[in-house]
Amino acid sequence: LLQTIWIILIAHAFYNVSVVIRTVGGFWGALNPRLRQAAAVLGASPPRVFWEITLPLLLPSIIAASLLIFLFCFTSFGVVLILGGLQFATLEVEIYRQAVSLFNLPVAAFLSLVQMALTFAVMALYTRLQARLSIPLELQPATAVARPPRRHQWYFVGGAVLFLLLVLLGPLMALVWRSFTLGGDGWTLAYYQELTLNRRQSAFFVPPVIAVRNSLFFASATTALSLFLGVVSAYLLARPRGWLSTILDPLFLLPLGVSAVTLGFGYIVAMGPLRTSLILVPIAHTLIAAPFVLRSFLPALRSLDPQLRNAAAVLGAGPIRSWWEVDAPILLRALLVSAIFAFTVSLGEFGATLLISRPDTPTMPVVIFQALSRPGLLNYGQALAMSTILM
Repeated sequence: LLQTIWIILIAHAFYNVSVVIRTVGGFWGALNPRLRQAAAVLGASPPRVFWEITLPLLLPSIIAASLLIFLFCFTSFGVVLILGGLQFATLEVEIYRQAVSLFNLPVAAFLSLVQMALTFAVMALYTRLQARLSIPLELQPATAVARPPRRHQWYFVGGAVLFLLLVLLGPLMALVWRSFTLGGDGWTLAYYQELTLNRRQSAFFVPPVIAVRNSLFFASATTALSLFLGVVSAYLLARPRGWLSTILDPLFLLPLGVSAVTLGFGYIVAMGPLRTSLILVPIAHTLIAAPFVLRSFLPALRSLDPQLRNAAAVLGAGPIRSWWEVDAPILLRALLVSAIFAFTVSLGEFGATLLISRPDTPTMPVVIFQALSRPGLLNYGQALAMSTILM
């Protein structure tokens, strides 16, 4: 299947199935069961209840998941470049080829503008459809509406879970297995050991294992910068809605509408003096990760009851002590989730890093791509070993 359209479609489905599960499944699980019960009392069969009650209510979440998946696939870079090659080049891959391989910056800039325009058009369509199709509902906590599956439903649930485990965990487990058994000589750590060796005796060689240190350093710096930017932005947006939050809310989401390769290309053009600086990679990663931090932290911040602060003030606590002893413990979990988001986004970022990272400071995804780009079983084994470490 390698170098075919099918492997690209399968890989994108693998990456995006969780978007549907989280977006549609989470909303479906919170629907008030009384709506379905009322339809059943009026004589509607289960299929009719689904088509006339459940499906229309789920439509906004289905559209949201569909457009998110479209955006993720439209701006996909690594999957297409590695699995499909130039014969299936997308806008993202072509921007990289024009900017790096051909050094045709005007064409790369034009393609970047086209991609940004199409991406923002999809985001505008998403916002418009959400506004038109949304129905005011009284959603219930998942614990309140959860019901144990009936006997005949257990077969469906078990089959679905087994299928998802095979589809999602199967490729990952196969990757780990092959990293220890590639070559047919039984279990071996040879490919992990090769990550530290300089077989070509090159003076410019950087051991691939150094990429682990680089990735952890960049991810740590990105986490710190993203938390600062995301938390400050969340406090600005958490205030009662006014003209400032109306302007800033979509502004902070703009990085989600710009692909990583376009972002990296923009840094090359706009920040030439910093081209050889280590700080450029964490800055780019921060711009990508900050919206995720903001969207993870903002709901928790908005859910804070102001009466808690008022009660602390009545008891004599100052603003700083009130924040430290009232707000901070409540927001700690959201802050940790945001930090994990930022750290993992930075670890796995590939498109922008491939463009702006220095040859002596590669990250793990860049090393994997470099190994897969070279022929030979040894390079393939190193790619498997590094992928296992990254995972």
